[in-house]
Amino acid sequence: MNPYHTLPSVDSLLQDERLRPLPPSLVREAVRGELDAAREAIAAGAHPPARELLLERILGRIASAQRPSLHRVVNATGVILHTNLGRAPIDREIFDGAKAVATGYCNLEYDLATGKRGDRYAHAAAALRELLGCEDTLIVNNNAAAVFLILNTFARGKEAIVSRGELVEIGGNFRIPEVMASSGAKMVEVGTTNKTRLTDYEAAIGEETAMVMKVHKSNYTIEGFSAEVGMEEITGLARERGLVDYYDLGSAYLPDLPWGLGKGEPSLSRILRDPPSLLSFSGDKLFGGVQAGIILGRKPLIDRLKRNQLLRMFRVDKFTLALLERTVLAYRRGEIDKIPALRKLFATPERLRERAETLRKRLPIPAEIVASETYVGGGTMPNRKIPTVVLALEGDARTLEEAFRRSGVIGRIEKERFVLDLRTVEEGDFGQVVEAAKNIVRSEE
Repeated sequence: MNPYHTLPSVDSLLQDERLRPLPPSLVREAVRGELDAAREAIAAGAHPPARELLLERILGRIASAQRPSLHRVVNATGVILHTNLGRAPIDREIFDGAKAVATGYCNLEYDLATGKRGDRYAHAAAALRELLGCEDTLIVNNNAAAVFLILNTFARGKEAIVSRGELVEIGGNFRIPEVMASSGAKMVEVGTTNKTRLTDYEAAIGEETAMVMKVHKSNYTIEGFSAEVGMEEITGLARERGLVDYYDLGSAYLPDLPWGLGKGEPSLSRILRDPPSLLSFSGDKLFGGVQAGIILGRKPLIDRLKRNQLLRMFRVDKFTLALLERTVLAYRRGEIDKIPALRKLFATPERLRERAETLRKRLPIPAEIVASETYVGGGTMPNRKIPTVVLALEGDARTLEEAFRRSGVIGRIEKERFVLDLRTVEEGDFGQVVEAAKNIVRSEE
């Protein structure tokens, strides 16, 4: 008999009593999907699945389709700002405070003092101004939006000067030259890939110049025979010539960083001693907050940004503003432990070793505690290693990596061993890690 003829029809499967109560669109999609998979398997030489097995697979497909695909994982890679894993995590207390705002009504654009319409940007802006001592701020949905909005507002149809060595591409094919072109700005490259001098900027300024821009090389370094112009010099030049100076900082931090990471990477506090006209950075990188583009600058320039009609496309919602404001307030109170990304970064090797020993005792898989190195991640501090401690598990590295990954524990393979990095695994993650390990052991019995 032709094996394809043994497969039940779509209509006959739809009549099964277990499928009738379920959403019809999901049922039809799952039935057709499983029948297509069965036909492909038969074409590859497999036997036709029994009707009951086929129905079990259909029910499994329907159940999977109704579960959220975005869920919590344990970051055991050691990369603190792992872009693929959501970058900076949010403190639970900060999240709970923001949740109370987001799950009900709030004064997002309502002035409680006057009873009139308010400004949604005023909430986080006030806290940021007091924290950083800047004239004004504006929050958009990410730093890419900040870059685009600033260029479109101040350099559309005009020239924006940028060093050839700063024409970066970051994740998702986000390229500075393409963004500048899309914004309407005319890019003027100066210097060479490895060397740019202040005289290069000076020589490029003409009647059509509107902006001098500096872009932080967040995800790569230039070593050897190289030179670049500091933002202070660019700001000074722009002031002399009556131009807007803008620093696309990318990732910004406040407290002094450990492991010598602050060398060559100025903090926001240092930059703002002689502030550029405009500066922007990501909220979910070293700042340790929610995804947002944070723009700091002179109030007249921020006011012009607010009048750009494109701002409505880039505006953030009440939940983002509530999370960001509470993160800023934690900084103001000096509660750095409320910034999980910084808490992980500042953890000492001794503390990580204690953590590793605690977890090792609970694991059903033998493991060795090993000193290692990792990175901050998220396009920050490229090629700058930091010390860490890992648990190297016994067993085939690739098999363990896949098994843990399928249980929502994302580790890494190092020297042909699967390791769990304690730089990003905290005590609250231990339960999920241990349960994943137990499931792996059970599956091998």
